[in-house]
Amino acid sequence: MKILITGAAGQLGKELSIKLNHHYDVYAMSRAQLDITQPKQCEEVIGRIRPDAVIHTAAFTSVDLAETQAEEAYRVNVSGTRNVAVASEKIGAKFCYISTDYVFDGQTMSPYREIDLPNPIGIYGKTKWAGEEIIRALTSKYFIVRTSWVYGMYGNNFVKTMVKLAKERDEIQVVNDQTGSPTYTADLADFIEKLILTEQYGIYHASNSGSCTWYQFAKAIFEECGMTTKVIPCTTEEFPRPAPRPKFSVLDHLSLRAEGFEEFRHWRDALRQFLNQIKV
Repeated sequence: MKILITGAAGQLGKELSIKLNHHYDVYAMSRAQLDITQPKQCEEVIGRIRPDAVIHTAAFTSVDLAETQAEEAYRVNVSGTRNVAVASEKIGAKFCYISTDYVFDGQTMSPYREIDLPNPIGIYGKTKWAGEEIIRALTSKYFIVRTSWVYGMYGNNFVKTMVKLAKERDEIQVVNDQTGSPTYTADLADFIEKLILTEQYGIYHASNSGSCTWYQFAKAIFEECGMTTKVIPCTTEEFPRPAPRPKFSVLDHLSLRAEGFEEFRHWRDALRQFLNQIKV
Protein backbone atom coordinates (compact mmCIF):
# COMPACT_ATOMS: atom_id res chain seq x y z
CA MET A 1 0.00 0.00 0.00
CA LYS A 2 1.32 3.44 -0.98
CA ILE A 3 0.62 6.23 1.51
CA LEU A 4 1.44 9.90 0.93
CA ILE A 5 1.61 12.16 3.99
CA THR A 6 1.51 15.95 3.68
CA GLY A 7 3.00 18.08 6.45
CA ALA A 8 5.40 15.25 7.30
CA ALA A 9 7.65 17.56 9.33
CA GLY A 10 4.86 18.39 11.82
CA GLN A 11 4.34 16.52 15.08
CA LEU A 12 1.55 14.23 13.80
CA GLY A 13 2.97 14.00 10.27
CA LYS A 14 6.34 12.85 11.58
CA GLU A 15 4.74 10.35 13.98
CA LEU A 16 2.74 8.88 11.10
CA SER A 17 5.71 8.84 8.73
CA ILE A 18 7.87 6.86 11.15
CA LYS A 19 5.11 4.50 12.28
CA LEU A 20 3.69 3.66 8.84
CA ASN A 21 7.10 3.32 7.20
CA HIS A 22 7.52 -0.06 8.92
CA HIS A 23 4.66 -1.66 6.98
CA TYR A 24 3.83 0.48 3.94
CA ASP A 25 5.39 2.35 1.05
CA VAL A 26 5.37 5.82 2.63
CA TYR A 27 5.99 9.13 0.85
CA ALA A 28 6.56 11.68 3.60
CA MET A 29 6.18 15.16 2.14
CA SER A 30 7.34 18.25 4.00
CA ARG A 31 6.59 21.72 2.61
CA ALA A 32 9.96 21.67 0.79
CA GLN A 33 8.90 18.54 -1.11
CA LEU A 34 5.24 19.44 -1.64
CA ASP A 35 3.89 22.97 -1.37
CA ILE A 36 0.16 22.32 -1.02
CA THR A 37 -0.66 25.91 -2.04
CA GLN A 38 0.55 25.12 -5.58
CA PRO A 39 -2.20 23.22 -7.45
CA LYS A 40 0.01 22.12 -10.36
CA GLN A 41 2.66 20.79 -8.00
CA CYS A 42 0.03 18.83 -6.06
CA GLU A 43 -1.33 17.34 -9.27
CA GLU A 44 2.14 16.46 -10.56
CA VAL A 45 3.50 14.90 -7.33
CA ILE A 46 0.37 13.00 -6.36
CA GLY A 47 -0.27 11.98 -9.96
CA ARG A 48 3.27 10.62 -10.28
CA ILE A 49 3.29 8.68 -7.00
CA ARG A 50 -0.34 7.49 -7.29
CA PRO A 51 -0.78 6.68 -3.58
CA ASP A 52 -3.62 4.46 -2.38
CA ALA A 53 -4.21 6.88 0.50
CA VAL A 54 -3.31 10.49 1.24
CA ILE A 55 -3.10 11.61 4.87
CA HIS A 56 -3.37 15.39 4.88
CA THR A 57 -1.78 16.73 8.07
CA ALA A 58 -0.29 19.91 6.54
CA ALA A 59 -2.00 22.99 7.97
CA PHE A 60 -1.63 26.53 9.23
CA THR A 61 -1.96 25.65 12.92
CA SER A 62 -0.94 28.84 14.75
CA VAL A 63 -4.28 29.72 16.32
CA ASP A 64 -3.28 33.24 17.39
CA LEU A 65 -1.30 34.12 14.27
CA ALA A 66 -4.28 33.15 12.10
CA GLU A 67 -6.20 36.14 13.47
CA THR A 68 -3.77 38.59 11.86
CA GLN A 69 -2.76 36.36 8.93
CA ALA A 70 -6.21 35.26 7.81
CA GLU A 71 -5.30 35.20 4.12
CA GLU A 72 -2.32 32.90 4.69
CA ALA A 73 -4.40 30.63 6.95
CA TYR A 74 -7.04 30.46 4.21
CA ARG A 75 -4.42 29.81 1.52
CA VAL A 76 -3.04 26.82 3.42
CA ASN A 77 -6.09 25.38 5.20
CA VAL A 78 -8.69 25.94 2.49
CA SER A 79 -7.00 26.39 -0.91
CA GLY A 80 -4.18 23.99 -0.01
CA THR A 81 -6.65 21.36 1.16
CA ARG A 82 -8.61 21.76 -2.06
CA ASN A 83 -5.45 21.28 -4.15
CA VAL A 84 -4.50 18.05 -2.37
CA ALA A 85 -8.10 16.79 -2.40
CA VAL A 86 -8.57 17.40 -6.13
CA ALA A 87 -5.29 15.67 -7.00
CA SER A 88 -6.18 12.73 -4.73
CA GLU A 89 -9.65 12.34 -6.22
CA LYS A 90 -8.22 12.30 -9.77
CA ILE A 91 -6.30 9.10 -9.01
CA GLY A 92 -9.01 7.57 -6.80
CA ALA A 93 -7.00 7.73 -3.56
CA LYS A 94 -8.56 7.59 -0.12
CA PHE A 95 -8.29 10.99 1.56
CA CYS A 96 -7.76 11.45 5.30
CA TYR A 97 -8.02 15.04 6.56
CA ILE A 98 -6.92 16.01 10.06
CA SER A 99 -9.29 18.55 11.56
CA THR A 100 -9.82 20.07 14.99
CA ASP A 101 -12.07 20.56 18.02
CA TYR A 102 -11.84 24.29 17.20
CA VAL A 103 -14.60 23.86 14.59
CA PHE A 104 -16.98 24.08 17.59
CA ASP A 105 -17.87 27.22 19.56
CA GLY A 106 -17.60 25.68 23.04
CA GLN A 107 -21.00 26.97 24.15
CA THR A 108 -22.15 23.65 25.58
CA MET A 109 -21.27 21.42 28.50
CA SER A 110 -21.74 18.06 26.80
CA PRO A 111 -19.14 16.44 24.51
CA TYR A 112 -19.51 17.24 20.82
CA ARG A 113 -20.61 14.41 18.54
CA GLU A 114 -19.80 14.08 14.86
CA ILE A 115 -23.43 14.89 14.03
CA ASP A 116 -23.34 18.23 15.89
CA LEU A 117 -23.17 21.33 13.72
CA PRO A 118 -19.82 23.17 13.81
CA ASN A 119 -19.74 26.88 14.60
CA PRO A 120 -16.09 28.00 14.79
CA ILE A 121 -15.32 31.28 16.57
CA GLY A 122 -11.75 31.97 15.38
CA ILE A 123 -10.03 32.18 11.99
CA TYR A 124 -8.14 28.93 12.52
CA GLY A 125 -11.32 26.98 13.28
CA LYS A 126 -13.19 28.68 10.44
CA THR A 127 -10.54 27.75 7.87
CA LYS A 128 -10.36 24.15 9.11
CA TRP A 129 -14.15 23.88 8.90
CA ALA A 130 -14.03 25.33 5.36
CA GLY A 131 -11.43 22.64 4.55
CA GLU A 132 -13.85 19.97 5.78
CA GLU A 133 -16.61 21.37 3.57
CA ILE A 134 -14.35 21.36 0.51
CA ILE A 135 -13.38 17.72 1.09
CA ARG A 136 -17.00 16.68 1.41
CA ALA A 137 -17.77 18.45 -1.86
CA LEU A 138 -14.78 17.30 -3.90
CA THR A 139 -13.82 13.81 -2.73
CA SER A 140 -15.74 10.55 -2.70
CA LYS A 141 -13.56 8.51 -0.32
CA TYR A 142 -12.84 10.74 2.65
CA PHE A 143 -12.11 10.39 6.35
CA ILE A 144 -12.36 13.60 8.38
CA VAL A 145 -10.57 13.08 11.70
CA ARG A 146 -11.17 15.80 14.30
CA THR A 147 -8.75 15.74 17.20
CA SER A 148 -7.79 18.00 20.10
CA TRP A 149 -4.94 19.26 22.31
CA VAL A 150 -2.33 17.21 20.46
CA TYR A 151 1.11 16.47 21.91
CA GLY A 152 3.84 13.97 21.07
CA MET A 153 7.51 13.22 20.57
CA TYR A 154 8.07 15.62 17.67
CA GLY A 155 7.70 19.39 17.52
CA ASN A 156 6.57 21.81 20.20
CA ASN A 157 3.52 21.23 22.37
CA PHE A 158 1.96 22.04 25.74
CA VAL A 159 3.53 19.10 27.59
CA LYS A 160 7.07 19.94 26.49
CA THR A 161 6.49 23.63 27.26
CA MET A 162 5.28 22.88 30.79
CA VAL A 163 8.25 20.58 31.51
CA LYS A 164 10.65 23.27 30.26
CA LEU A 165 8.99 26.05 32.29
CA ALA A 166 8.97 23.88 35.43
CA LYS A 167 12.75 23.74 35.29
CA GLU A 168 12.94 27.54 35.11
CA ARG A 169 10.16 28.71 37.46
CA ASP A 170 8.76 27.91 40.90
CA GLU A 171 5.18 28.63 39.84
CA ILE A 172 3.22 28.77 36.59
CA GLN A 173 -0.17 30.33 35.85
CA VAL A 174 -2.46 28.22 33.62
CA VAL A 175 -6.05 28.80 32.49
CA ASN A 176 -8.66 26.75 34.29
CA ASP A 177 -11.82 27.59 32.32
CA GLN A 178 -11.11 25.83 29.00
CA THR A 179 -11.92 22.12 28.94
CA GLY A 180 -10.85 19.56 26.35
CA SER A 181 -9.17 16.20 25.81
CA PRO A 182 -5.38 15.93 25.47
CA THR A 183 -4.43 13.58 22.62
CA TYR A 184 -1.18 11.65 22.27
CA THR A 185 0.08 11.47 18.66
CA ALA A 186 1.09 7.81 19.06
CA ASP A 187 -2.52 6.85 19.86
CA LEU A 188 -3.87 9.08 17.09
CA ALA A 189 -1.47 7.57 14.54
CA ASP A 190 -2.52 4.05 15.56
CA PHE A 191 -6.14 4.91 14.89
CA ILE A 192 -5.44 6.62 11.56
CA GLU A 193 -3.55 3.54 10.37
CA LYS A 194 -6.54 1.31 11.20
CA LEU A 195 -8.97 3.78 9.63
CA ILE A 196 -7.31 4.17 6.22
CA LEU A 197 -7.26 0.39 5.76
CA THR A 198 -11.08 0.42 5.79
CA GLU A 199 -13.76 1.89 3.56
CA GLN A 200 -15.68 3.25 6.56
CA TYR A 201 -15.69 6.80 5.24
CA GLY A 202 -17.05 9.75 7.18
CA ILE A 203 -16.30 12.02 10.14
CA TYR A 204 -14.55 10.75 13.26
CA HIS A 205 -13.74 12.35 16.60
CA ALA A 206 -10.39 10.96 17.69
CA SER A 207 -8.98 11.98 21.06
CA ASN A 208 -7.89 10.27 24.24
CA SER A 209 -10.74 9.49 26.63
CA GLY A 210 -11.66 11.72 29.55
CA SER A 211 -11.25 15.49 29.80
CA CYS A 212 -9.55 18.20 31.83
CA THR A 213 -8.79 21.91 31.87
CA TRP A 214 -5.37 23.22 30.86
CA TYR A 215 -4.70 23.80 34.58
CA GLN A 216 -5.57 20.18 35.43
CA PHE A 217 -3.45 19.01 32.49
CA ALA A 218 -0.45 21.00 33.76
CA LYS A 219 -0.91 19.66 37.31
CA ALA A 220 -1.02 16.09 35.97
CA ILE A 221 2.19 16.65 33.99
CA PHE A 222 4.06 17.80 37.11
CA GLU A 223 2.58 15.04 39.27
CA GLU A 224 3.66 12.36 36.76
CA CYS A 225 7.15 13.90 36.60
CA GLY A 226 7.49 14.30 40.35
CA MET A 227 8.01 18.05 39.91
CA THR A 228 7.08 20.43 42.73
CA THR A 229 6.29 23.45 40.55
CA LYS A 230 3.18 25.24 41.82
CA VAL A 231 0.37 25.65 39.28
CA ILE A 232 -1.90 28.66 39.79
CA PRO A 233 -5.32 28.58 38.08
CA CYS A 234 -6.47 31.67 36.19
CA THR A 235 -9.29 32.64 33.84
CA THR A 236 -9.07 33.16 30.09
CA GLU A 237 -9.65 36.89 30.72
CA GLU A 238 -6.62 36.99 33.00
CA PHE A 239 -4.47 35.39 30.31
CA PRO A 240 -5.66 37.14 27.11
CA ARG A 241 -4.67 35.76 23.71
CA PRO A 242 -5.35 37.20 20.22
CA ALA A 243 -7.65 34.33 19.17
CA PRO A 244 -10.87 33.31 20.92
CA ARG A 245 -10.89 29.69 22.09
CA PRO A 246 -13.83 27.39 22.79
CA LYS A 247 -14.45 27.11 26.54
CA PHE A 248 -15.56 23.47 26.17
CA SER A 249 -14.39 21.35 23.25
CA VAL A 250 -14.49 17.78 24.54
CA LEU A 251 -15.14 15.36 21.67
CA ASP A 252 -17.56 12.45 21.99
CA HIS A 253 -16.53 9.33 20.04
CA LEU A 254 -19.88 8.37 18.56
CA SER A 255 -18.42 7.30 15.20
CA LEU A 256 -15.70 5.19 16.81
CA ARG A 257 -18.28 3.21 18.75
CA ALA A 258 -20.77 2.99 15.88
CA GLU A 259 -18.12 1.80 13.40
CA GLY A 260 -16.60 -0.79 15.74
CA PHE A 261 -13.33 0.99 16.58
CA GLU A 262 -11.91 0.86 20.07
CA GLU A 263 -12.01 4.13 21.99
CA PHE A 264 -8.66 5.62 22.95
CA ARG A 265 -7.22 5.03 26.44
CA HIS A 266 -7.61 7.68 29.12
CA TRP A 267 -5.54 10.82 28.55
CA ARG A 268 -3.71 10.39 31.86
CA ASP A 269 -2.50 6.90 30.91
CA ALA A 270 -1.27 8.20 27.56
CA LEU A 271 0.46 11.15 29.24
CA ARG A 272 2.24 8.82 31.66
CA GLN A 273 3.61 6.72 28.81
CA PHE A 274 4.74 9.79 26.88
CA LEU A 275 6.60 11.26 29.85
CA ASN A 276 8.30 7.92 30.47
CA GLN A 277 9.26 7.81 26.82
CA ILE A 278 10.92 11.21 26.85
CA LYS A 279 12.47 10.29 30.21
CA VAL A 280 11.59 13.43 32.14
